[in-house]
Amino acid sequence: MTNFKSFEELACWKEARNLRLFVKNQIITKIPNSEKFALIDQIKRSSRSIGNNISESYGRFHFQENIQFCRIARGSLFETLDHGIIAFDEGYISEEKFK
Repeated sequence: MTNFKSFEELACWKEARNLRLFVKNQIITKIPNSEKFALIDQIKRSSRSIGNNISESYGRFHFQENIQFCRIARGSLFETLDHGIIAFDEGYISEEKFK
């Protein structure tokens, strides 16, 4: 059993939250409105999914279920990275923001 009382105490969830806020405040604001239903929607969903899946995995009682949700969170992390690459390649964000 874990010593944490809430998923909010997990370092990985805290980092996922920081990334979600960075994407919201530093990336999405730079993407043109013409991408609202494409890139903006996708990067918003994938960045939110990371923390969502970490918190859901915390609520699972079986180890294998926990692992599966952590794998999904990792997949969402890499999806968010790919959306960042697209935003950089399209010239919406600077190399500094991308890094």
